Amino acid sequence: MVQVKVKEGILEGDVVENDLGGQFYSFKGIPYAEPPLGELRFKPPQPKKGWDGVREANKFGSICYQVNVLAIKLTPTGSEDCLYLNIYSPNINPTKPLPVMFYIHGGGFLCGSGNDDMCGPEFLVRHDVVLVTFNYRLEVLGFLCLDTEEIPGNTGMKDQVAALRWVNENIANFGGDPNNITIFGHSAGACSVSYHLISPMTKGLFQKAIIMSGSLNSFWGQIFEPRERALALARRLGCHSNDDKELYEFFKNQPVESLVNIQLPITFNEKGKELFELNFGIVSEKEGDKDRFVYGDVIEKLRNGIHEGIDLIMGYTKDEGLISLRSDLQKILNYANEYPESFVPNSIAYNCSMKEQFQVGRKIKHFYFNNDAIGMNNLSELIKFLSLSTFTYPMFQLARSCSRTNKVYFYKFTGKSERNLMAHVCNVKKIMGNEIPVCHGDELYYIFPMKRTKLKICKKSKSFKIIENVTKLWTNFAKFG
Repeated sequence: MVQVKVKEGILEGDVVENDLGGQFYSFKGIPYAEPPLGELRFKPPQPKKGWDGVREANKFGSICYQVNVLAIKLTPTGSEDCLYLNIYSPNINPTKPLPVMFYIHGGGFLCGSGNDDMCGPEFLVRHDVVLVTFNYRLEVLGFLCLDTEEIPGNTGMKDQVAALRWVNENIANFGGDPNNITIFGHSAGACSVSYHLISPMTKGLFQKAIIMSGSLNSFWGQIFEPRERALALARRLGCHSNDDKELYEFFKNQPVESLVNIQLPITFNEKGKELFELNFGIVSEKEGDKDRFVYGDVIEKLRNGIHEGIDLIMGYTKDEGLISLRSDLQKILNYANEYPESFVPNSIAYNCSMKEQFQVGRKIKHFYFNNDAIGMNNLSELIKFLSLSTFTYPMFQLARSCSRTNKVYFYKFTGKSERNLMAHVCNVKKIMGNEIPVCHGDELYYIFPMKRTKLKICKKSKSFKIIENVTKLWTNFAKFG
């Protein structure tokens, strides 16, 4: 047992033996805001009230109520009371404060958490950094937007800001350096990181950033017509009002079970696609108090420069697009063959006439497939297209934009071993035959020892060499930039 004093009171954590050598201090389930229940549903996070005595910090807090879309059984888990973080430190009394790595989990703003089933600390803390993981509100609870003062959107992003502020105020008590914080994230977490580069709410709260397979300028990086999606959800749940106050009261009083695992296409094109569509995510806020997370044209804000002095690492995996084929493959192929406009990313399609969509779609399709039918024999080209349009090209654009004023390092992850499990998790492994793919998310298995996978570690294995390379690169960047 070990105790640490924070602003709200005293926490009691554990001393944990690391299977890879040494030990670290673990503090789990630390509340960084008041539970967002009742009148606080959809509201920005409120500061956590203090507690008397000693609060145990040896169990994870509840994750946000969710359905894990990658699970075999789509069973809801979690709670609305989910605003908790976890801190792992190799030394709470170092001679020199340690760099801090603040991880934002992915999951399409639908699922995921900061718990050690997917992001354990053992690989990173052995390199003398303090690791922070946390939960934030997801899907409707975190990203419903009516473009009103009551529900302006981006509540989940404001949770992230609240967690980062809490870390700035308290991390020194865990041996961390509040003046050397690296935020890093994957997929939706990476998209979040890229928004923190331009949000006025996070300026000065971190010094470095690592962006893995996601960015604000991707077609899924900002939600199209968020109010229309909210109205469509209200209609599905039985409310046909357009009155802002009635809608707010309706959503506020809905059972949480009705607000998860929602696919809600609002256009014919979205309805026809078998590809996953993000329905609730980050928006440009129109109304709200002075603490708007982001507003206006985010691409223009990006052109005007990100926060000064932030060093960046960003990159992607070799076969990112494979994850997009996890639904009915034959339906995806039929749709791609029948409708050339399906090749036009939403960010372009929403600003084009139907005639222009046909023209652009035909050009893209011809570039990858000539006039051939799309099938299993040329599926690799479809994966290349999906990789480029969904992840890699937006990241190239982001890197170019940021490199005008900031230091940027760019990578492509190609590591292969028994730890490349994401294609198996997403049920797309059979598409690649005997080849080991490097799917969206595979790099995470070399950064975190995920308890969910039950993979054993052998220090003489090829996979451990990759783990050492990746974690040294990431932690050295956190230390030195």
